[in-house]
Amino acid sequence: MQDTKTIRVLIAHDNIMTLEGLATIIGRRQDMEVVAKTHEVPGLLEIVLRSCPDVLLMDLRLNGLESFDVIRTVRDRFPKIGILIFSNYEGSEDIYRALRAGVKGYLLKSASDSELAEAIKTIHAGRKHIPNEIAIRLAERIDHSTLTQREHEVLLQIVKGKSNKEIADALEIVEATVKFHVNSILTKLGVTDRTQAATAALLRGIIHSQDLS
Repeated sequence: MQDTKTIRVLIAHDNIMTLEGLATIIGRRQDMEVVAKTHEVPGLLEIVLRSCPDVLLMDLRLNGLESFDVIRTVRDRFPKIGILIFSNYEGSEDIYRALRAGVKGYLLKSASDSELAEAIKTIHAGRKHIPNEIAIRLAERIDHSTLTQREHEVLLQIVKGKSNKEIADALEIVEATVKFHVNSILTKLGVTDRTQAATAALLRGIIHSQDLS
């Protein structure tokens, strides 16, 4: 028989308006309750331990910090908690990394109230919730080989507009090696030039704007 108990939800989001909005939406439902909410990473695990949520609804980045390590820690320490991402980060790399880290669902902030509620119920039931638009972006990511750490470093420099010589100087490698990595990057991303590579890196979430500072 289906468990009809109230679904306990912990919300973690660094945008206060979004945090309160999510709490209001969930709080209106008779089958769900917000047991805790926070806008910070520090102390999140303690809040999880204290509030005993069924579902952790969180942004992919809290206070500008990537949440992948937090996701993995919650997954390992509290395996019964379903993690649902609610974020405006829609790049295929973000989605891939989040799912690989252990999230059960991924919603963009354009999702409706009803879709949010359905995602929470689906995850609480032990299933994954991957909307079509998320699946499409994920397929785009999987179509290409994973970049190596060095290729990622070179790609970041490309997005910054650096020449091969400037990249070689920055990474302390020879220019011929840079050219090799650039060709590999173009192949893996399925693009034909550096401009397309830079565009793809930003659109897919491989590189983020904050990485450029």
